[in-house]
Amino acid sequence: MLFWIIVAILTAAVAAALLSPLLRRARAGADDRAGEAAVYRDQLGELERDLRQGLITAGEADYAKAEIARRLLAVSAGGGAGAAMPSGRRRRIAEIFVLLCLPAIGLGLYLETGSPELPAQPLQARLDNPGEDIGILIVKAEQHLARNPDDGAGWDLLAPIYFRSGRLGDAEMAYRNAIRLKGATAERQNGLGETLVTAADGVVTADARAAFEQALKLDPQNFRTRFYLALAMEQGGQAGEARAAFEAIARDSPPQAPWLELVRQHIAANGGGPVAPPPGNPSEADIAAAEGMTGGDRQQMIEGMVASLAEKLREEPKNIEGWLRLVRSYAVLNQPQKAGAALKDALAVFPADSAEGRQLLALSAELGVKAEGAVQ
Repeated sequence: MLFWIIVAILTAAVAAALLSPLLRRARAGADDRAGEAAVYRDQLGELERDLRQGLITAGEADYAKAEIARRLLAVSAGGGAGAAMPSGRRRRIAEIFVLLCLPAIGLGLYLETGSPELPAQPLQARLDNPGEDIGILIVKAEQHLARNPDDGAGWDLLAPIYFRSGRLGDAEMAYRNAIRLKGATAERQNGLGETLVTAADGVVTADARAAFEQALKLDPQNFRTRFYLALAMEQGGQAGEARAAFEAIARDSPPQAPWLELVRQHIAANGGGPVAPPPGNPSEADIAAAEGMTGGDRQQMIEGMVASLAEKLREEPKNIEGWLRLVRSYAVLNQPQKAGAALKDALAVFPADSAEGRQLLALSAELGVKAEGAVQ
C-alpha cells in the first residue's frame, strides 16, 4: 500500500511540474491584456484633453475614439474569439493530457514491464545476496578491496571485469595492482596491454608495447601477445617487420583459429601474399574444405575440439586457463549442464577461495553458469 501512495505522490508532483508552465503562461496572457486595455483607456483620456484644448477637430477625435474603442473591445474579449478559443482549447487539451493520459500511460507501462508484487529490497540485502547480478558482485569486490587494498587476488579478479564493463581507467589500476602484488604473468600483462590499447582507441602505445613485451617473455607462443606486438610494428611504420610477424602468426595458428582472417588482412595491408603452411600442417585445400563444411559438420568439429580439451584437462587438471576455456566453450555451445559440470570439476581442483577459484566464479557470474553441488 505504501508503494502506491508514493506512486500517487510522485505522479501528482510530476503533473504539477508539467502544468506549472501552462498556468504561468495563461496568467501572463491575462496580465498582458489588462495592461494593454489600460493603455487604450489612457489614450481615450488624452483625446478628450486634446479636443478641449483645440489641438484636434471633433471629426478627428471621433475617428480616433472609434479606432481605440475597437481595439479596447478586442483586448477585453481576450484577443478576439478567433484568437482566444484555439489557444484556450489547446491549453485545456494539454492540461487534460498531463492530468489523465500521462499517469495512465505510465501506470500501464509499469504494470506491463515492472514487478509491483516484489517486496522492497534494501541495498545491503542485495549486497548480501547478489545472485548473478554482476553489478552487485563488482560493488562487493570493491568494498572488500577498500578494506583490504593489498589483496592481489581481488584485484586480479576485478581487472578483467572492469575491462569488459568499459571502465578502462579502473581496469588499468586493477591490473597494475595485481601485477605489483602477485607478480607478472602473461595473462596479467596482456590484460594491462589490451586495456591501454583500448583506452588509446586501438593505438599500441609505448606503455602497452612494454606490457606485451613482458608478456612475450613469459609466454613466447601466446598469439594474443604476438598479434599486438606485430600491430605495434605496423603502426610504427615497420611494414616489413610487421608482415613477417603476422606471417609467423598465420603459420603457427590452428587452421580454424578465429583470428586468422584478421591476421591475413594485416599481411595483405603490409604488402604480403598468401601464407604457405609448414610441412605437416593442413594445406590450403584442407583449410578451404573445412571452411566449406556444412553447419552440422562444422559443429561436430568444434565439439570434437572441446572434447579433446576436456580430455587433456582430465589428464592434467592443474591448468586454470584450460578450465576457463572449457567452461566458456560449453556456454557458447549452449550446453549449460556440461558447463556446470566443468565448473564443478574445476572448483574441485581450484577451491573457490583461491585466486584461480575466484577467476572461475567471476566467469560463471559473467556467463550465468552454475556448478550444481559445488560450494561457490
